[in-house]
Amino acid sequence: MKTGWAALAAVALSLASGGYARAQFEEQTSTFPYKLPVGILQPPLVPADNPLNDAKVDLGKRLYFDKRLSKNNTISCATCHNPTKGWTDQSPVSTGIHGLKGTRSAPTVLNAAYNLLQFWDGRAPSLEEQAKGPIQNPVEMGFSLPGVVRRLKSIRGYAPLFKKAFGSPGITIERVVRAIASFERTVITGNAPYDRLQAGDATAMSREAQKGMAIFFGKGNCSVCHTGFNFSDSDFHNIGVGMSRPKPDLGRFDVTKEDRDRGAFKTPTLRNLKDTAPYMHDGSVKTLSEVVDFYDRGGEPNQWLDGRIKPLHLTASEKKELLSFLDALTGDPVNVQPPTLPQ
Repeated sequence: MKTGWAALAAVALSLASGGYARAQFEEQTSTFPYKLPVGILQPPLVPADNPLNDAKVDLGKRLYFDKRLSKNNTISCATCHNPTKGWTDQSPVSTGIHGLKGTRSAPTVLNAAYNLLQFWDGRAPSLEEQAKGPIQNPVEMGFSLPGVVRRLKSIRGYAPLFKKAFGSPGITIERVVRAIASFERTVITGNAPYDRLQAGDATAMSREAQKGMAIFFGKGNCSVCHTGFNFSDSDFHNIGVGMSRPKPDLGRFDVTKEDRDRGAFKTPTLRNLKDTAPYMHDGSVKTLSEVVDFYDRGGEPNQWLDGRIKPLHLTASEKKELLSFLDALTGDPVNVQPPTLPQ
């Protein structure tokens, strides 16, 4: 279960494309200056060119909540990744500027620092690159990177914050996304009942949850993909969601163009699941009970179904026990209040 973070980083080198991704994992900084919660066994990887400091995290927090990063001043990062909603928007798909609807569910920012690639299809090799995506997406924030820079330069209160974070008042898109990514790297949850059990507290998890743990790591075969302390292999799998539609979302295939990746999506973390419904990349499954039923019947058959997805034949009591274990993966909420924005 305790897959090494260094080993997962090595996996990233085979998944990611481009020199920046390789540099991110091979030339990481050596320190993460913040305390990690119980159960989070390794600090997140931090790019060498974007070391963490309090001023940068503070700036990133303000940018994260600032709707002025969208073209019509109505959408911020926090709109779709809301701290009060499990760092999602708890909607099947997200709503952007002018009420436009996306096609995928907003994944949680919780522990996103441990994702080796970002987005459901892994098209961004880092949190920095991910931050650029929604800004430019016409159905999300609908702006442009130069437009964001021009707008932030017009807000007098930002230059001093950039100077404090980076040593000079210059505002560039690279600095904008580095600040946002720095803030997101601090959004880490742990100290769940499962974590406390692993740390030696025999009373941390109920008997039912402990039975569910045995199913998770055994008959349920869940830990094949939901592995490590973040319960994700950061890889991509076709489990059949949406593949029966006339024009299915092909996920990872649209990035790699490799046939084996048709309909494959990233394995999400299982931490704090009760706060992040609905589930799956398209938000098509409303409850965790339905998620368990989906896997129990072996996903949805299609030509590219992952070979590890097979019917489980769980009993009603086993399903209940498994759900109890999944609930025991809910750790401390990361409560962040919206900051005062520069004027």
